[in-house]
Amino acid sequence: VCVCRIEPENNCHITLEAFSKTNKTLVFVGNWDKSEYGRNLKAQYGSAINIKILDPIYDLDVLYILRSHCSVYVHGHSAGGTNPSLVEAMFFGRPIIAYDVIYNRETTKNQAYYFSNVQELKALIQSDDLHGDAMMKIAKSDYTWQNISRQYCALF
Repeated sequence: VCVCRIEPENNCHITLEAFSKTNKTLVFVGNWDKSEYGRNLKAQYGSAINIKILDPIYDLDVLYILRSHCSVYVHGHSAGGTNPSLVEAMFFGRPIIAYDVIYNRETTKNQAYYFSNVQELKALIQSDDLHGDAMMKIAKSDYTWQNISRQYCALF
């Protein structure tokens, strides 16, 4: 599963192209109709048998079901910093395949799987040896409100 704003810096094109070259199913949730980039990708990959392109979902219960039942979470963000959607995904204990930038590596403590291009992502998607246990462990130790508030209090 992949959930994000459909923007070039989230590398949606890489994710879609990689999955289109496999028999693995991708459920991709986003705001496809908000930009030419999104509309073009939706038109190009919307009829792929293994790719399910869904419009934005704001119902947290539905997102919970998607994230908790996926085999992997693909995080293509390449701009910004610690991304809330990545941290949220870590709590599900699923393997995370993240775009290879320093803040994704820092957030996941180099314990996720990383890609920089279609070929690398395709190879990871097709792997049967991906694990997500470390993601949940990191999330529970580093990204709880108690731990974060304790760090802020120590800083001040």
